[in-house]
Amino acid sequence: MIHYILFDTETTGAQEEDRVIQFGSMILNQKGDLEVFDELCINPIPIKLEAMEVHNITPDLLKNKPNAVDTNFYKRLQELNRSENFLIAHNINFDLEMIKKEGFVNNYQLIDTLRCARHIFSELPYHRLQYLRYALELYKDEVAEAKKLNITIKAHDAIGDVLVMKLFLSKLVAQVKMSFPDINPMKKLVELTLTPVFVQTFKFGKYKGESIEDVAKKDANYLNWMMKNMDLDEDMQYTLNRVLER
Repeated sequence: MIHYILFDTETTGAQEEDRVIQFGSMILNQKGDLEVFDELCINPIPIKLEAMEVHNITPDLLKNKPNAVDTNFYKRLQELNRSENFLIAHNINFDLEMIKKEGFVNNYQLIDTLRCARHIFSELPYHRLQYLRYALELYKDEVAEAKKLNITIKAHDAIGDVLVMKLFLSKLVAQVKMSFPDINPMKKLVELTLTPVFVQTFKFGKYKGESIEDVAKKDANYLNWMMKNMDLDEDMQYTLNRVLER
């Protein structure tokens, strides 16, 4: 039976040395059965203050918690780690790299709801999960969903974000069914996850709001500087390479 594992992590920070301290997950199967996981875990890396500022997880909350690999979610993640199942997250590369530090070797089909959002809702200026929560009015359905599952929704809390992601995934599937009626929507989302997005405009920096192609024509040096000095995501790297090649 096919399973769909939606998950999110909170971590000690976003650097190479940082590790997982919270798992949030909802696991659904084809029958509609749902498993919910909301677990804190301990790791040897101190939590950075900047991370605490975002997720509000402090060291005292982790006392007597299990290691990441001993959580119920991680054990279930390993049990279902087969190619017929789907692993789903918003900006999945970040979360995947975090669980790889715990020894996880992926066999799932991957769906990145962030990249899929950039493909399918390209008209939106931003695709952060909390932005989508309001732009697509997901918040109107989340209270009833949270009450049904006995979940408290908080921004930048793993299980709260997973609940919003579940609602957003339903939107993605509906849009894919309309645009590609003859294709399995989950398979299409896997395909979109593997397809880089050409970013049209800058969302930050001195050229915020301007066309990247136009900036390439007038200030290619700035784009080259970005490539060398900034930590860019795959889509921005792909876009800058494309426009600089031209």
